[in-house]
Amino acid sequence: MSLKRVLFWVVFFSIAMGFLESAVVIYLRSVMYPGGFTFPLRPLNHNLAVVELWREAATIVMLLAVGMLVGKNKAERLAYFILSFAVWDIFYYVFLYVFLAWPESLFTWDILFLIPVPWVGPVITPVLIALTMIAFALTIIRCSSHGKVVSLQAKEIGLLVMGSAVAVASFIEDYVRQNGAIVYQKLNSGGNLLSEMGSYVPDRFDWPLFAMGEGLLVLAYILYCRRMKIFAKAPVNVASA
Repeated sequence: MSLKRVLFWVVFFSIAMGFLESAVVIYLRSVMYPGGFTFPLRPLNHNLAVVELWREAATIVMLLAVGMLVGKNKAERLAYFILSFAVWDIFYYVFLYVFLAWPESLFTWDILFLIPVPWVGPVITPVLIALTMIAFALTIIRCSSHGKVVSLQAKEIGLLVMGSAVAVASFIEDYVRQNGAIVYQKLNSGGNLLSEMGSYVPDRFDWPLFAMGEGLLVLAYILYCRRMKIFAKAPVNVASA
């Protein structure tokens, strides 16, 4: 199968998953938030919370499977995984806007993830990370199609890991700051998962922390592009491994 066809089907699958994810959220909001989604969140009972956590984990497994099936080496598998993840994430918001006219703006607060604690932030933040992921993924795929050695170096991997960790920290900082002690007590006492969400209202987003995380991701991408000679005027042939 040609590269264009592979990219088409990966992107098409990811868009379909974005619709599926938005459909689940639309159903949940119609039941739990008939007057419109807002904070504080309605707490889930233990069984529903467990199902929701496993649903999110299953979504990641499905997107990871795309990379494992399509990629020919480790770097390509990573590239197709982050490409599918990013397209899925962006189109999730696209479909929510189409059907619910939500979010009202890119700075509307949203709950992004629930593992291990709720991640919250303005919608623009996961979109920015998704765009970075798409650029990185397409660069890896393009270089691989030109016969280049596309494996990431330790420095680039380190920046990606650190950038991801810092970005996640920016998403959970507000929730942990407000509910850290409660979460710890729930875990030790076996209480209902995420029951503290019923009183949680986002207070402030740590923009400097997020900017640091996004900056590390972009730096990893720039270093990779320089090593792959993406910015060079003439293409450089590198034998494939």
